[in-house]
Order: sequence, then structure tokens, then C-alpha cells
Amino acid sequence: MTTETKTETTIAERAAPLAAAEREKLLTEHLPEVQYIARRIHERLPAQIPLEDLVHAGVLGLIDAVDKFDPTRHVQLKSYAKFRIRGAILDSLRATDWSPRRLRKQARAVEETFRNLSTALGHAPSELEMAQKLGLGLLEFQQLLGELHGLDLGTLQPDNGEEFDEPADCTYQPNGPEENPFFQCLQSELKSFLAEAMKSLEEKERQVMALYYLEELTMKEVGSVLGIGESRVSQLHSLALVRMRTRLQELMQSRTAPPEGGPAPVVRLD
Repeated sequence: MTTETKTETTIAERAAPLAAAEREKLLTEHLPEVQYIARRIHERLPAQIPLEDLVHAGVLGLIDAVDKFDPTRHVQLKSYAKFRIRGAILDSLRATDWSPRRLRKQARAVEETFRNLSTALGHAPSELEMAQKLGLGLLEFQQLLGELHGLDLGTLQPDNGEEFDEPADCTYQPNGPEENPFFQCLQSELKSFLAEAMKSLEEKERQVMALYYLEELTMKEVGSVLGIGESRVSQLHSLALVRMRTRLQELMQSRTAPPEGGPAPVVRLD
């Protein structure tokens, strides 16, 4: 048997379906990853969404990952499984009407109120100021923030499609956009915008965002660190997102606005 024939045989063997025992072993080994991803997504969703539903969808994604995994692609199963698990959970959420129109309307009202008050007052409004403007009591407003928690499903993961070749964390693409100088410039500018937007947050809100996104603590763990309840962490997280989104919009608009009395700037890439 020639070397070429041996190589072809090896590839064919690797690409063959997994034996039942090996498949079962891989599924068992990666089940904790399903639980972890489901919990991370669940705590960013309204309380009425059952965690069990997310876990079930994640298990289906894991099964799909194991069945379709091809070791000849030189990608770790863990990386591929993460993508498939998360995608399956988000697909299950998109297929259900978990976000009532009433809630989305209220979310737009909160953001609009925040923008208007920021302009009128010259500073980021407090929770009490926003509650009064919306005609709500402070506790009612905080309860609304809790209901708005996790409303932006699209921010949980970019919609990269379902094909194995597409997720950025699963494959490396030579000369990909991350190596493009223009892309790197945009990334750098976005980071500076995010840093500037963080300044619009109150101290406790900054702590929540840092612990949740940078330290990757759960909402419950963030609450334990800060000495507040998990529901309060959820409220602060929602308000912080409103503040940051508004500030980012202002920064982006100022970046693209034409000089006063002059024509709109022309961006040249050549």
C-alpha cells in the first residue's frame, strides 16, 4: 500500500461515524458545557423563560455537533460544540414569542426618555428622574428594568449562520478581516468609544458590567460580590445598557456628522 493510499484510508477512517460508545463518551464529557452556556444565556433573559428549555435545546445542539464533527478539519470539538450549542439555544428562542410587543415598546420608551432627559438636564438622568418622567414610581421603574433584562436577543451572539466554516472562533482565515489595517482601525476606535461610553455609567453600574463581562461572573455571583440581590444586578445591567447604547449613538453621530456649515465628509478608502 502506497503512502498516498494510507493517507486516504486514514482520512476515511477519521471521517467515519463515531462508534456508539465513543459518541456517548463525548456527549457525557461535554454536557457540563451545555449547562454552562444555557445558564449564561438564561440569566440575560426575562425570568419567565425556563432554564430547562434552554438546556434541552443545547443538548440537541451538542448531539448535532458530535454527529457532524470532523477531526480532519483541525478544529477542537470543544470549540465547535460551543458554537453549535449556543446556536441551537438561540434558534429555539427566536422560534418562540418570548418578547411581547408591549415590552419592546416600553424598552423604546425608556431609551427615548433617557436621551431626552440627558439633553434637557445636561447629565445622565438618575433612576428616580427617569421614573418620574415616565410617570412611574421608583420601584415600578426598577421592576420594568428587570422585565427588560435580556430583551436584546440579537446581542447574545452574532448571526454567523449555521455552517461549520463560518464561526470565527472555529476556524482561522489567512488574510481575514482581523488582519486588515482598516478593520484594525475600526476595532481600535470602537474600543475607545466603549471606554468613553463606560464613563456615562454610575459606579455600581460599572462594577456590574466589569464583573459580568470581564470577570465572567454570573448575575448571582455579581450580587454576592456587591452585596445586592440578583434582581437588582439585573436592573442595573439593563439601565447600564440603556446608558451605554445612548452614549455610543451620540459618539457615532458626532464621528460622522459634517462640520457646521460645511458639506458632509467624504470617506476615501483608496
